[in-house]
Amino acid sequence: MTKPNVVFLLTDQWRLQALGYAGNTQVQTPNIDRLAGESISFPNAISGYSVCCPWRASFLTGQYPLTHGVIVNDVPISSEPVGLGDAFKRAGYSTAYIGKWHVDGRGRSSYIPPERRLGFEYFKALECSHDYNRSAYYAGDDDTKQYWDGYDVFAQTADARSYIESRSGERPFMLVLSWGPPHNPYETAPKRFRDMYAAAAITLRPNVPAEMADAAREWLAGYYAHCSAIDHSVGELVRTLDDCGLADDTVLVFASDHGDMLGSQGLERKQKPYEESIRVPFLLRYPANYGRQPREASSFLNAHDIMPTLLGICDLPIPDTVEGSDASPTLSGASTPSDCALLACFHPFGEWTRAVGGREYRGLRTARYTYCRSLDGTWLLFDNETDPFQLDNLVDRSDCAELQAELESLLQRELAALGDEFLDGMTYINRWGYPLDETGTVPFRG
Repeated sequence: MTKPNVVFLLTDQWRLQALGYAGNTQVQTPNIDRLAGESISFPNAISGYSVCCPWRASFLTGQYPLTHGVIVNDVPISSEPVGLGDAFKRAGYSTAYIGKWHVDGRGRSSYIPPERRLGFEYFKALECSHDYNRSAYYAGDDDTKQYWDGYDVFAQTADARSYIESRSGERPFMLVLSWGPPHNPYETAPKRFRDMYAAAAITLRPNVPAEMADAAREWLAGYYAHCSAIDHSVGELVRTLDDCGLADDTVLVFASDHGDMLGSQGLERKQKPYEESIRVPFLLRYPANYGRQPREASSFLNAHDIMPTLLGICDLPIPDTVEGSDASPTLSGASTPSDCALLACFHPFGEWTRAVGGREYRGLRTARYTYCRSLDGTWLLFDNETDPFQLDNLVDRSDCAELQAELESLLQRELAALGDEFLDGMTYINRWGYPLDETGTVPFRG
């Protein structure tokens, strides 16, 4: 059987709760909702390392952050992995990456040379920018900075469509299209999409405190505008695959690196173990000749599981450097061996960052529970079935002692399997020699 193409659509900071197919009746995502109706959905897709660089480095290497070394933002990969692009290229694929990269760690505006692209040949990318209407990139081997035309989601999508249209069919291709939104700044989507949402009409999740309600509505109105703009581009990509006759020969994935608190629990952004930060969309549409059967897959899918799963679907060798699990057998009905996803935050949090909700932690998301420890001891235990908005912390309650002990044992099993001793973040920072600024953050260089 001919190997399928792979198109991986990656968004930044899009939480599962902000999609129509996942139950949100306010956000307008008709194209993604339609794709969900044709796909295998992973409701247990978890952003275990819910911040940009650690997640992306795990996605692109199949490794746990303590192996590849990207434990915080804006540091380079320190291991020597076989990258996602390398693995597909070795199997005869053409490889392409367009958009946000954010694993090179040598300056957010710096040129990324071919030897640091993890096997991607066609390359139009920038380390990181959130200026979506004046977004820079480097193309191929040219170290001259160029700029996408207008809103970068649309320009990057147009480039991806051109790439797809240029494929001759002689070699299968693997394309990652990595968009920057709906990551903040929230208010910068094109006007026609901003006009779709009025802040005053936004209904908030019950775990947003009253004192943050007005700000959260403003954030969500802009956030949803970016979501709808991306949804428009998803529709264009799907139509391009149809028009080129490639839809039945392509594995199409829609995913996100992590979510966004957007006021839930009184918190902003990500890097938290709460549902809004860790639960992300992951839709996988099979090629028709693989037997496309839309359904939910019960497998837990963490960042480092994605690379081996994609390779498994395409029946390609999984490199020895990969630490994640191949979930592809579950897609054909096999029972899943996974019963949880590991949650981890390696970032050393000083006084300033702890004041805004940051802390180092290790934890689990099981099918029903969230359990988490900080360096100070047990921290969170939620029954997500009876308490979906995580308003009742069950830690250290006498009636939950047995459950807490079971989850702690499960956590220790997962940490032992990856050799994670759960040391303080500065130990890891010092191990790789990363610098910190006065806020306890690795400073990024523009």
